[in-house]
Amino acid sequence: MNFSIQTPLENNEILLNPLDEKDFDLLYKVASDPAIWKQHPVNDRWKKEVFELFFKGGMESGGAYVIIDKLSGEFIGSTRFYNYIENENSIMIGFTFYAVKYWGKGINPSVKKLMINYIFQYVDKIYFQVGATNIRSQIAVTRLGAEKISEENIAYHSKEPVNPDFVYELNKEKWLKL
Repeated sequence: MNFSIQTPLENNEILLNPLDEKDFDLLYKVASDPAIWKQHPVNDRWKKEVFELFFKGGMESGGAYVIIDKLSGEFIGSTRFYNYIENENSIMIGFTFYAVKYWGKGINPSVKKLMINYIFQYVDKIYFQVGATNIRSQIAVTRLGAEKISEENIAYHSKEPVNPDFVYELNKEKWLKL
């Protein structure tokens, strides 16, 4: 891989900063709202000990970001690039969550478009894994032009249970035509 999956990214609304150990407390403050995780397969991620696994996975991925509202300076969530597959020239985007007060405000499409435009300089395909019960995220990725290609059983972390996920694909050629 001759590109960074943790370079800072920004637009007029948001800043994506590489996740750092020192970000835990502020990010957990956002993640501790049970409403965020209601549709998620790991719906108890609002608990500190469960969120710690999520955060650790983000640090280990080498591609995780904290999402910051540029106007207020507040931490509003997290997302990441992960699982780069060289022979397929593909990568995944996911593990995204936002503070409830930012839902429906256009932040998710703004974040995803920023990430997609950056990473399509280097890869040809992006995959999104979305929990089978996470209807909100399924709708969000299809609005980006991604198409459902499979269903898989996934454990997000070795200490978490296996859950059904849908896999969506977005290819560069299609994205550039949108």
